[in-house]
Amino acid sequence: MLNGYKIIDADCHVLEPIEMWETYLEPAFKQRGPSQRLEIDGEKIYSQISEALAEEGRKVILRDYNSYGIYRYDPESQLKAVKKMGIDISFLYPTMGLWLFAVDKMDSQLAGALTRAYNNWLRDFCQYEPQIFRGVGAINLHEPADMVPELQRLAEFGWKAVFLRPNPTKGRLLSDPAYEPFWSECERLGVAVSIHEGSHSRLPTAGADRFHTRFALHACSHPLEMMMALLALIEGGVLERHPQLRVGFLESGCGWLPYWLWRLDEEYEQLAWEVQDNVKMKPSEYFRRQCFISLEPKEPYLQEIIDYIGVDNLIVGSDFPHIDHRPNILGEVVALEDRLSPKTVQKILWDNPSRFYGLG
Repeated sequence: MLNGYKIIDADCHVLEPIEMWETYLEPAFKQRGPSQRLEIDGEKIYSQISEALAEEGRKVILRDYNSYGIYRYDPESQLKAVKKMGIDISFLYPTMGLWLFAVDKMDSQLAGALTRAYNNWLRDFCQYEPQIFRGVGAINLHEPADMVPELQRLAEFGWKAVFLRPNPTKGRLLSDPAYEPFWSECERLGVAVSIHEGSHSRLPTAGADRFHTRFALHACSHPLEMMMALLALIEGGVLERHPQLRVGFLESGCGWLPYWLWRLDEEYEQLAWEVQDNVKMKPSEYFRRQCFISLEPKEPYLQEIIDYIGVDNLIVGSDFPHIDHRPNILGEVVALEDRLSPKTVQKILWDNPSRFYGLG
């Protein structure tokens, strides 16, 4: 709790220790786990990271030592950090996994084994403090036949959410017919789906064919991939066919959303005849009905966004312990009560993420 507000961190991260793969990978795949150099079969799992950028990443340890008194990222230290931030419930996403599950040419069977190993490790990580740590499961987009069985297994863990990358995987958009059983089962089980981008991956990524700096790649990939993922879910009919499905768009800010919804509504007004089998109402209505988006408290136009889409779809995440995490980010959200209102801040910090993650 912070300044009287209960807080759900809708987007926190773990840092997976490299030795976990030796313990959790199935025997047939142990020799193909990621190396200390973050390589699989001799190839890096990431793309376009300079040594200067890697050094900036290493400085995060010093930042977190100064901010939270931690120098490692095991469950004990993670708990210490989230408590200092005032977080009551923390939904946990991967770090290495954002790259590891996103190597487009990876053998789909290996991708499945890595996904299962990560989910098993995260289950054990969360057991350290299950009232606070909540797992968000990984799903193997490389092999559609794996998706529903793993989703069902994660539901047996008691988990309320899974995450997907927004990028095409092996040429498939999120609306690909091969994924339809997965969307149906998410809706049936009441499992939320978070869309989470990660720069420097080896999937097709907006901007990666033109730019090489973190400055440009990070600026492009997060909002632009989210825009296209939302478009795929609308244009491909996923949201139309599954009205009870809950979808969240994380770590991209929310400033792009009003423009994108306006643009899609304009296109729909002129071209509804072209997509009428899959899109039965204005795109903005699908978003308001069943989608959520994480905001950045420093975005200057939050009131205008609320005026446009309402307040019931907004959530927030700390992004701890990534390079762009700000230790006082949740304090910045609390401070929005002066611009917005205490009721709005309560919705952002607790009510809305509680609905998104199905906490009841």
